[in-house]
Amino acid sequence: MKQYLINKNSDELLLFFTGWGCDEYEFEHLDSEFDVLLLYDYSDLNFNFDFSKYKKINLIAFSAGVFVASIFDFSNFKTDKIDKKIAISGNPYLFDEHLGLSKKIQELLYNVNENNADEFARNYLIKTDEEWAKFHHSKRTIESCKKEFNNLKELYRNNEQNIIDIYNKAIFGEYDPIFNVSSQKEFYQNRLHYIKNVRHNIFFKIKNYEEIFDLTH
Repeated sequence: MKQYLINKNSDELLLFFTGWGCDEYEFEHLDSEFDVLLLYDYSDLNFNFDFSKYKKINLIAFSAGVFVASIFDFSNFKTDKIDKKIAISGNPYLFDEHLGLSKKIQELLYNVNENNADEFARNYLIKTDEEWAKFHHSKRTIESCKKEFNNLKELYRNNEQNIIDIYNKAIFGEYDPIFNVSSQKEFYQNRLHYIKNVRHNIFFKIKNYEEIFDLTH
């Protein structure tokens, strides 16, 4: 796993498990009043970080990161500090045909390449021209993303019985084409909050990370 810290010299941290294929550049338009640690590239789940300075930690997980955070061993990171845990556009059961990615969507994701990446983003991640104007692709290679995807499937096969639904709240765009939104209502029930006129990537409807927590009130 790779990590990127936005250091605001705060005693509060947002721990952000990003999605498949992501890096920090996709979220650089978001501001924050507190420190943000972005985690990405789940080709492995190893990382080192000193959490001891923080009085409070909140967690958000996006897309495939919802699954990763649900199997992650927080035992060395003082989990008693983690307060809110919010799932965004994802489900812990990532490769479940009903709750997670259908086989059709899995095939679609695996076949994203340099030639069709813009088309994929415009049709599946982004809803409006205004959002598209702000969108930045990650700077990761296609090979890196394919390796990550294969590892996510292996992680799921090996850990399906260890998945824990850790989330207090969940947020989905009402037009998310990656996950079956009606199935998310079944899973999350009264924890689920919709954002209107949004596809998979909700982050262009907000200006800063703090607004994520406002959306679930």
